[in-house]
Amino acid sequence: MGATASPRATARNAAGLPRKLAEVLQGEARFDAFTRGRYATDASIYQIMPAGVVFPKSADDIAATLKVAADHALPVILRGGGTSQNGQPIGSGLVVDCSRHFNRVLAYDAEAGTVTVEPGHVLERLNARLRADGWFFPVEPSTATRCTIGGMAGNNSCGARSLRYGKMSDNVLGLEALFHDGRAFGFGLTGNEAAAVSGGPRAEDLARRMLALADAHRGEIERVYPKVQRRVGGYNLDSLIEPRPNLAHLLVGSEGTLAATTAVTLKLSRLPAHRVMGVCHFPSFRAAMETTQAIVGLDPVAVELVDNNVLVLGADIPLFRTTLADITKGTPNCLLLAEFAGDDLAALQRDLRRLDQCMADHGFPDAVVEVVEANRQKAVWEVREACLNIMMSMKGDRKPVSFIEDCAVPLEHLADYTDAVTEVFSRHGTRGTWYAHASVGCLHVRPILNMKDGGDVATMRAIAEETAELVRRHKGSYSGEHGDGISRSEFVEPLFGPTLTRAFETVKDAFDPDNRLNPNKIVRPLKMDDRTLMRFAPGYEVTEPARTALDWSDWGGFGPAVEMCNNNGTCRKLAGGAMCPSYRATGDEQHLTRGRANSLRLAISGQLGKDAFLSPEMKRTMDLCVSCKACRRECPTGVDMAKMKIEFLHHYHARHGLPLRERLVAEMPRFAGIAAALSPLLNLRNRSAILAKFGEDRLGFSARRSLPAWRRPWREAGEPAHPQDVVDDVRDIVLFGDTFNRAFERENLEAAERVLTAAGYRLHRVLAHKGRRPLCCGRTWLASGQTDRAREEARRTLDALLPFVRAGARVVGLEPSCLLTFRDEFLSLLPGDEAKTLAERSLLFEELLAADLAAGRIRLPLREQGGRVAHLHGHCHQKSFGVMGAVETVLRHVPGLDVRVIESSCCGMAGAFGYRADTIDASFAMAELSLFPALRKAGPDDLVVADGTSCRHQIHDGLGREAIHVARVLDAAL
Repeated sequence: MGATASPRATARNAAGLPRKLAEVLQGEARFDAFTRGRYATDASIYQIMPAGVVFPKSADDIAATLKVAADHALPVILRGGGTSQNGQPIGSGLVVDCSRHFNRVLAYDAEAGTVTVEPGHVLERLNARLRADGWFFPVEPSTATRCTIGGMAGNNSCGARSLRYGKMSDNVLGLEALFHDGRAFGFGLTGNEAAAVSGGPRAEDLARRMLALADAHRGEIERVYPKVQRRVGGYNLDSLIEPRPNLAHLLVGSEGTLAATTAVTLKLSRLPAHRVMGVCHFPSFRAAMETTQAIVGLDPVAVELVDNNVLVLGADIPLFRTTLADITKGTPNCLLLAEFAGDDLAALQRDLRRLDQCMADHGFPDAVVEVVEANRQKAVWEVREACLNIMMSMKGDRKPVSFIEDCAVPLEHLADYTDAVTEVFSRHGTRGTWYAHASVGCLHVRPILNMKDGGDVATMRAIAEETAELVRRHKGSYSGEHGDGISRSEFVEPLFGPTLTRAFETVKDAFDPDNRLNPNKIVRPLKMDDRTLMRFAPGYEVTEPARTALDWSDWGGFGPAVEMCNNNGTCRKLAGGAMCPSYRATGDEQHLTRGRANSLRLAISGQLGKDAFLSPEMKRTMDLCVSCKACRRECPTGVDMAKMKIEFLHHYHARHGLPLRERLVAEMPRFAGIAAALSPLLNLRNRSAILAKFGEDRLGFSARRSLPAWRRPWREAGEPAHPQDVVDDVRDIVLFGDTFNRAFERENLEAAERVLTAAGYRLHRVLAHKGRRPLCCGRTWLASGQTDRAREEARRTLDALLPFVRAGARVVGLEPSCLLTFRDEFLSLLPGDEAKTLAERSLLFEELLAADLAAGRIRLPLREQGGRVAHLHGHCHQKSFGVMGAVETVLRHVPGLDVRVIESSCCGMAGAFGYRADTIDASFAMAELSLFPALRKAGPDDLVVADGTSCRHQIHDGLGREAIHVARVLDAAL
């Protein structure tokens, strides 16, 4: 049965499957529509709904899955990180996700430089472990933070440094795998009888047959296979005609069509002591292509292209804006990043001088920016690795489409080839985006098309056919790095010819005679332009929500905002940055920005059944989103899941009602004054196990969590101000007292008043126009989706603050989640110039001080701290809005304070999330990822600084330590 079996046939064959798998699996299998939908796509344009998803914990689980699937006539598709760009890990059978559990290191020899891992092991996690011993695995794709070793072996991945280190087939020593019926075997290097073949007579006979097949086609292989390093199309029969062939290399690049890999043994490389980079500037794309071969002649490790699209789009993305400004001078059309590596730094600096001279010799003097510092190089590589996602950040239905993106040609033909492809695009009324591996003639190019439009799909087919002919004419490879999958398997025969294609079919049939393993990839392919296989199939239409609660006009609507997720999986990274904390804690695709976006897209387009958008399943999908806003900044396509959750909750609670617990939290700003008066009674809950248990049973607040203690609230000094009192746009400020600091931690606001006064600011007390209740940002109502109530608060606050802002005052706040609401959700609740005016003049306490100290507008008289250590944890919203640098700057302004920034994701508290009985385990699990381990190493007299009230509460409950706001640190140092 092929991957295109009808849904009815798939359902018929899957009957009884859940029970059978439950009986034999140590892991689990899921068959609900939401899970299946999340695994129906990869990072390609395709979508095929699987029959079910298996999460194996062992090789025995995979063997059992293969046997049960065979009994039910279902194919099996192994999957890693799901980052493939051509539809490799999707199909209508059972998808086996190896990344969640099947991801251990099985053996590591630090002396020999070899390691054996299960296929779900993530590359970056492996290299983090190897680094201490001076090793690394040098095949490093741009998806290194989330791609798995099994997926890399399946695709024969390459990476930026393949010029020096080669691709996967050059670095894989051996593979252990399962045949289609679940029987185990292993392949390795011939000439080593212990490693060449394991698995008995069947495996040995198959090995002999494959060697004989390759030898029989030796002449055709030598004549037809492209003579470029970047060739991963078809099967690697060329590896079997080498003097000492490694049989494992036939499985490398086979995309799971021949066997199910269970272990991969890798050859490691020594980490170079030093790396340096030269950023070469060019006035035109053609000039860069013509110069590439000369730069490669200088023996760099990598030469990577960053084209004009990335430079223009990246400048609008906060995460990359600073880096691009740092490495560019003037307005170049494109860049080539040339990296040199080795153990002799002086020699590498000479390489940079040679690079500068090479550029001058080709007519580009003074066109190299040297990047020697490791942290700057890291930032540059992050931009390069995000090139795909940066280009996918184009808004609207027309986007760069992956189907010819990694063709490779000999360097001497590179400029002519790129010109010819550009002409093809122009003839078809579009243009392309270019980036990636100039060093090996493998440039990732994507024409900009609308995959919802049948005419553009036809254009895609025409471009594919014409480009394939150009590649053949220039003696290149049509699939240079990302594999064949659905996009390119159809072009195996035109590029390799009928003789070798029949040989490939022989290979497939020898390994998998029943066509059960990832069928219709590489051989007997699907049509690459079959719209029924695409994410935006004919009839695709967003139907819900009919009317949105927030303004989504910047994205063209809620549907287009959801569709911005391109499935590349940046949110799956396990370290660095903050996204996605719930996934890091659970490892479950459901609790991932990508998983939520896919579920939303399928639900609002009616593909998960009637009313799926407002179903309990959709609610469960969104439940562990902690609204950290990390995706808003770190997802290069700008998927804002926190905002999407607000929109979803608005509609969900309108349908299903608002639980009492959510209502109590939301209304807290309204009853805070009464609660403060009743504080002796209300605060008994934290001292009474009986009351805590009652609160858990009746309201859902965990008895294991303390509640904030009500106190006498902050009373702002002075009489109410008037806008005419504002006379100085530097000195005059409004200190916004948020509900949390006002009601629970007034000492923070009091400290802020003293610090601001000492710095010379004039504080103005602003009251709401109607009523005595303090101003509020509406955050608690937003958290439960009550956008109408939040809009009322936003309007009330905007009306009060706007006259002062227009007079020149700045609004300053302490709580990141509250103050930054003025710069984020206010613009969606009250779109227009008024909200923009407030947003532009609203700053966090630390932003105000950092900016004015740097400009010399103020000075702070601070005492020497004698080397006291301060551990700084950033609130997620501070990170999302790029203001963590301001906190660090202000703290470093304190003499003798040793500031150490904790590299952490979300603390896990996330407002009311950490109080809930049903999420408290996830809350503490997030804290244990990095924050708690770092603080356990802190000295007893060290300061812990955290500006978020939730962060401070989590640290208190989890570790019994007091964390304080930066305002209190400065106040104590005055």
